[in-house]
Amino acid sequence: MKFFIDTANLEQIKEAQELGVLDGVTTNPSLMAKEGITGKQNILDHYLKICELVEGDVSAEVIATDFDGMVAEGEELAALDSKIVVKLPLIEDGIKAAKYFSTKGIKTNVTLVFSVGQALLAAKAGATYVSPFIGRLDDISTDGLNLIAEIRQVFDNFGFETEILAASVRHTMHIVDCAKIGADVMTGPLSSIKGLLKHPLTDIGLEKFLADYKKGNA
Repeated sequence: MKFFIDTANLEQIKEAQELGVLDGVTTNPSLMAKEGITGKQNILDHYLKICELVEGDVSAEVIATDFDGMVAEGEELAALDSKIVVKLPLIEDGIKAAKYFSTKGIKTNVTLVFSVGQALLAAKAGATYVSPFIGRLDDISTDGLNLIAEIRQVFDNFGFETEILAASVRHTMHIVDCAKIGADVMTGPLSSIKGLLKHPLTDIGLEKFLADYKKGNA
């Protein structure tokens, strides 16, 4: 399973990259605003900075909600760097735009997916990634992980090449569970990724090994 980090924070991206497990980055307007990145040119420049830090795909989201606007924005974003994946909302014109970009060889990430039917439409349109938001489904007492499993079944049934990108990952067990049920990619905060490192028995074991070494080498 690929590991993407969901942030626009350059230090966090650099830390994840140095850990040696990062495959890509996802961003959105909210994450840009959180870092104080505003204004079209500043946002474009920030995407370039992200692309300089990572080797994998970088999802960059359009703001437009109409087909022509999405195409114009998407083409501008894609021209920045070959790593850029154009992130589109799952609305009617977003599906049309995904199809357009697929015919042009431009990667897309169709986002805000909350049902199998939506994921199926995105795959049919040739999306590179489809992003079900599991955390937001959990927030309304709906099983987000079950959605991942159902999409996996449908995609496997028909051999769709679209990758399932589990988004809105909130914690470490989301990552583990997504890996178990066959998500191709997860995207989440650095804290969730680093949480995979932690286990109390690891800490206890290391502490004992070091204590025993000191006794034998005093």
